[in-house]
Parts: sequence; C-alpha cells; structure tokens
Amino acid sequence: MSENIVGINPHGGKLVNRLTKKDPSGLFSISISQDLANDVENIADGIFSPLEGFLGQDDFERVVSKGRLSNEIAWTIPTVLDVDEETSKKMKEAGDVLLKNPDGTGIAILHVEESFSFDKEKMVQGVYGTIDAKHPGVAKTHSMNDFLIGGKIDFIQRPDDTEIRKHRMTPLQTRKAFHDAGWKTIVAFQTRNPPHVAHEMLQKTAITTRDGVFVNPLIGKKKSGDFVDDVIVKCYESLIENYYPKNRCHLATLHTEMKYAGPKEAIHHAIMRQNYGCTHIIIGRDHAGVGNYYDPFAAHKIFDNYPDLEITPVFFPTFFYCKKCLTFTTQKACPHDAESREQISGTKLREMIQEGKAPSEYILRPEVAKIILNHAKPFVD
Repeated sequence: MSENIVGINPHGGKLVNRLTKKDPSGLFSISISQDLANDVENIADGIFSPLEGFLGQDDFERVVSKGRLSNEIAWTIPTVLDVDEETSKKMKEAGDVLLKNPDGTGIAILHVEESFSFDKEKMVQGVYGTIDAKHPGVAKTHSMNDFLIGGKIDFIQRPDDTEIRKHRMTPLQTRKAFHDAGWKTIVAFQTRNPPHVAHEMLQKTAITTRDGVFVNPLIGKKKSGDFVDDVIVKCYESLIENYYPKNRCHLATLHTEMKYAGPKEAIHHAIMRQNYGCTHIIIGRDHAGVGNYYDPFAAHKIFDNYPDLEITPVFFPTFFYCKKCLTFTTQKACPHDAESREQISGTKLREMIQEGKAPSEYILRPEVAKIILNHAKPFVD
C-alpha cells in the first residue's frame, strides 16, 4: 500500500522513510538519551515528516522565531541533538556517527552536516513563551549542552520489543489500519493521562460525525506528578475493551517526550497525527499546557496562524457530568452552576488516589480506577 495515495497527505507532502541496512562498523559513536532515541525512530518512520534528521542552524532559528522551517513548512518544536564542544568537534571530524541508545545498541547513523551554538534564552522565549526556569521546558533547555548537530539520519536497528512498545505503530501501519477499517474520517486524541469519563464522552461525541477515534497516548519523559506510562496504557486498554463499540476506536502509543509548550506543542501534535493519517485532532482547553503559563484557549487560537495544515482541529470546551441535566455536557449547553457538576482537578485526583479512595463513577470508570489504585507507583516521582 502506497503512503502517497492512501488517506490524507502527510505533512510536507511526503511520508519520510529513513530505514536502512547500512553497516555502521568502525564509525565514531556517541550515546543518546532514550527520549532522543525515540525521536530518531520517529524521524525514520515518518512520524516527524518532513524532517529527515536533526535541524540545521537555519531551520532551527526559523522554527524558534517563526514556527516554520526555512522552506516555510510548519514546524513549531525544535528537533535537535545537543552535545558538548569537544564531542561536537569529534563528530564534525568523523562525518558519519553511530548513535547508540542507553543500553549501548547502535540504532542510527547520523550524517553530520552542521555544528552550531545556540541562544537558549531566545529558544525558550520562542518555543515556550516564557523564560521562567520553573517551566519544565525552560528548565530542560537550560540543562542542554551548548552545541547542536544538524544532519540526516539513517535508522539501522529498532530496540528490542518491550511491553510498553506493544502498541507502537508507524504511520504506514496506522494508515493501513484505518483503510482496512473502512475509515475515511479519523479524529485523533492526544493524551498524557488515564481516561476520565469526560474524556471518553468527548471522544465519543467527536466520532458521532466521524468514522473513528485514534487514541494516541504520549509515552516518554513527563514531569513529576504525571501518571506513569504503564498506568496510562492499561487504563486505555480496559476502557476500550469495556466501553467502546468494535471498529470505532484504535489505540496506538506515541513515544516522545512531553514538552509542555502549550500552543506550539498543539501544532506539533497535530502535525504528527496528520502523518499518522488522521483527518482531525481534538484540541481541548489548555492543550499541552502546564501551570498558568498559557491562556486556556491559546492552543485553539494558534491554528489561525497555520491554515496550511491539512488536519482539521476540533475544539471542545471542558466536559463534565451535570447532576441536574443528568448527562455529560459543557458550559455551552448547560445552564447550571458549578455545584451541579461532577468534576475534579488533577491535584485533587492525585490526593484521592494516594489516599486509596476511588473517585466518583462520573469521574473515572470503575475499571480504570481499579487499575490506578492497584498500581504500586502510579505517578512519576
């Protein structure tokens, strides 16, 4: 099946494929973090199309200042490899460099094209809209090495299969799955949490006028207090098995680091789901936000600046259960006050779970609550 004729166009018009069988013997090598290793695989599989490797200086600076690559294609999150000055020199001299994941497995060959220093203050202001070191993305940027390496990658070996990777799919695989299911309109749902019942109702509302929902939890490094990956995946497996009609929901995991970049990350999330073959993406209140750094609807407004994206955002206000309306609804449809609503903050939910208390069935399905309560360590330290 050709990716060029099935479903929505990939971002940039072509689904990137950087898989190869090249021999890396004798190459200078460096080790990279698991999150970078995940992104190298995402580049190779076309999840990050149109990128074919790590950004060079011109593209990097345009992404930071304009939210676009130098060729004007939308791209809002810098995809970069940071190294120290000595390693930078060695990599430039080597030309081709073997990238190893944390267990020492060589996964890709990087064809070094550029090495450059960068302005971290300018990067955090351009991407995160703040220089506050308490923002997790700002803190992560300031912990980076001082040099960035640009160049295309060739992916040579996938990591060993693990339980957490069992739902990982490439864009070719998701597009085939949508085609085989007979879906023409697919709405993506980005999440970094187990499903609240309100999330379930939001997804089901979205698919009443579309063929199916693509639930795509983000698996990767998150901030302290977020749910661990294992809990998120198991909760969605149970929810889909017990509460979704057959052939209306597809689960696949997206392995990349959460950036907490608010509106800029909402565009990035949309681009990746377009590459997977989705025609729509749900963008909720404070999408990819953290704390009070972003206007709750900034992630909605930013799409006005990216009319060239082919994936269509679907904007939803917060869902809740109204005890007077006797249904799940939103502020747009419900006239009743906050006292009539069954909702819970993330902080309050964590407190209840830590105390061993199950939230209301209007907050979490009992199967989902059981998985969380029975997990020895449901939260990131």
